[in-house]
Amino acid sequence: MQMGHTMSELLAPAGSMEALKAAIANGCDAVYLGMQKFGARAYSSNFDEETLVEAVDYAHLRGVKVYVTMNTIVFEDELEAIERQLHFLNEVGVDGVIVQDLAVLEYAVDHFEDMEAHCSTQMGIDDVEGASLAKELGAKRVVVSREVPLEGVKEIRREADIPVEIFVHGALCVSYSGNCIMSGMTGNRSGNRGRCIGSCRKLYDVVDASEGKTLGQSYILSTKDLNTIEHVAEFEGIDSLKIEGRMKEPIYVANVVSRYRMALDGAATPEDKEKLNRTFNRTYTEGYLFHEDRGNITNVEKPNHHGYQIGVIAGQRKGMYEISLTDTLSQNDLIRIRHKGEDVNLAVAKMYDAGGRLINESSDVCYIKVRERLSVGDDVYKTKDLAYEKSLGSQLAGEFRRIPLDMAVYAYPGAPLVVVGEAQGQAYTYEGDEILSEALKQPTTKDAVVKQLARLNDTVFSLGNVEYEDCNAFIPAKALNAARKDIVEKLCELILAAKARGVKEPLPKERFVFEKKAPYLCASVSTQGQYEACKECGIETVYFKNVVARNGRDYRELDGEVLVGGLGGVFRYRDTNPFVTDYSLNVTNSKAVCEMHRLGAKRVTLSYELNEWQLRDLLAAYRVENGGDPALEMIVYGHAPLLVTKYCPLKHLGQCGACRKKQFEIRDDRGVFPLLSHENCDTTVLNGKVLNLLDEMPGIDGVEAFRLNFTMESADEVRSVIAKAQGKLDGSLTESVFDSATDTRGYFNKEIM
Repeated sequence: MQMGHTMSELLAPAGSMEALKAAIANGCDAVYLGMQKFGARAYSSNFDEETLVEAVDYAHLRGVKVYVTMNTIVFEDELEAIERQLHFLNEVGVDGVIVQDLAVLEYAVDHFEDMEAHCSTQMGIDDVEGASLAKELGAKRVVVSREVPLEGVKEIRREADIPVEIFVHGALCVSYSGNCIMSGMTGNRSGNRGRCIGSCRKLYDVVDASEGKTLGQSYILSTKDLNTIEHVAEFEGIDSLKIEGRMKEPIYVANVVSRYRMALDGAATPEDKEKLNRTFNRTYTEGYLFHEDRGNITNVEKPNHHGYQIGVIAGQRKGMYEISLTDTLSQNDLIRIRHKGEDVNLAVAKMYDAGGRLINESSDVCYIKVRERLSVGDDVYKTKDLAYEKSLGSQLAGEFRRIPLDMAVYAYPGAPLVVVGEAQGQAYTYEGDEILSEALKQPTTKDAVVKQLARLNDTVFSLGNVEYEDCNAFIPAKALNAARKDIVEKLCELILAAKARGVKEPLPKERFVFEKKAPYLCASVSTQGQYEACKECGIETVYFKNVVARNGRDYRELDGEVLVGGLGGVFRYRDTNPFVTDYSLNVTNSKAVCEMHRLGAKRVTLSYELNEWQLRDLLAAYRVENGGDPALEMIVYGHAPLLVTKYCPLKHLGQCGACRKKQFEIRDDRGVFPLLSHENCDTTVLNGKVLNLLDEMPGIDGVEAFRLNFTMESADEVRSVIAKAQGKLDGSLTESVFDSATDTRGYFNKEIM
């Protein structure tokens, strides 16, 4: 089926003004970008208020929508700034905001008539239930988790009846989005704050801890890039197709947007699609969207730009290496030669033919001088195609499609020239200053009028229909030029003014206050032995068979209290079971706590990413707003889940099923990270150091339940930890139980970036 561009919105990344112009020049329907704060790509150039106004005007004049990412977690002292930024975005006409935090979603929905709120992929929505709740909360679109297959996306669109957006190209997170704290725990820079250090792109040793042997060193967590261009015909009914890449250069944006635009318009040849290789890529996968194998979504050899193969080393001659080429190589291109597992990178400053003569390019054989030792059969990749990038450079700021401008010209002798211009539903009437005279010889023809009015190349318009009746008038060319210029200027102003957004008065919210209880212990466990040990020690609330993890989508019938990790679980159990929300919902401020209580949460588990003073701020603000305490839960002990992934590193290494018999871990210079495999074949990467806030518990006011999170501990270790925790709570244990060699306080006494 051939599809037009109106079928699905092509949504492009814009990390800078140059990238925004490149995206629009190459045919996107919308762009997404971030400001200096609250967007999940803090290291892209981003936009300040002045450049954002410029960006919105530039896009809107070309019929392109602008969505702003505000998809970080938000701490209490940032809520006022968030609200100010939302009002600014609404005033300048932004079409929508992409959010993660429930407080931001609630504020945007409650205060703005036209600016849409979209649920970021960071919210982890991957089913009909989660999307239905998002719709109920007022979201106008859901960015579906990247782990959902296409048929699941279409089911969400159909059954929840809410517009959906999916990623179709670019970098992939190995973790379920929003469920990764590895960067913050190990590098003090949180991915949920837009400052990910790329822990998944690091080199790790994979170790069979049961036998004490290494399975090798590799980039075991580094995903390939997503590429679904062969499947655009299957995206019918999907509202928005998103290209990842706010950290990428304008050249990359131009290349990827242009290829997908061609594909969506039914005009892409195999050669056009192949050109995606010519800018940044980590090799490609079609992703879970098209049922990629759990063990095959990574490129463990190389975490950065892979390039594309153009030949092999075929021999040596006169001190030079011969390259047998399958594609063109030109002078000054950058290449990478893979030799014995290592890369030799170089610019082709000089290249020669078989006779030793300098040449500019070759498509079959060439010779180059390389200092490093190479071998026959070494693969040669091109990592920078100079000619192709120059051609892309010429497409960075053009006009992909112009706005039709219709004109009606009224020219009568003895009256001023009147021209009415209409475009994008706006109209403006120009009236000249001079009185037109009767033509003495030949009146101005329609062809002459069209010729002058069509001079629109330096504008966003193209000349549409022109109405003109010859009334024997003479119209000076300068009069038509003046009319054209004035109409263009005024119509631009009218088009932009039409984007002004309304505000509304929010309705009063119900307040939620809970009876303050003496703090107590609860626990989450992974094994029957741990469960029994907890019960033996008198722990009443133990999460085991009653846990519905985020992205788990196993909504079985359960009795009693349920621990839910995602919005889908909230939707499913709120009318049937008392429920507690888990850490994976990333609650970090008082308004998000209140929103969870409004949805029916019995207790709200706080994010791992809150520190001590941020917790105090949250509690103080909640008490002021609601007149009393919330019901909070906090994890104070355990190996923190640094990331949760659908990918199975053990399967990639040919160890499928070994997780049932052995313990595996990955190691680097920052520490040891055990792998916890689940029944559904998801994998959690745990922190090797134990989060231990037992000493801090007596000084934490306002938290009802302190949770001990047991993963790899034996039953005896469980009993020992519980005894220490109970001693700390009742005051019978006064000495410290923190060991700096094995324990960490996580975020609690530091501020993450």
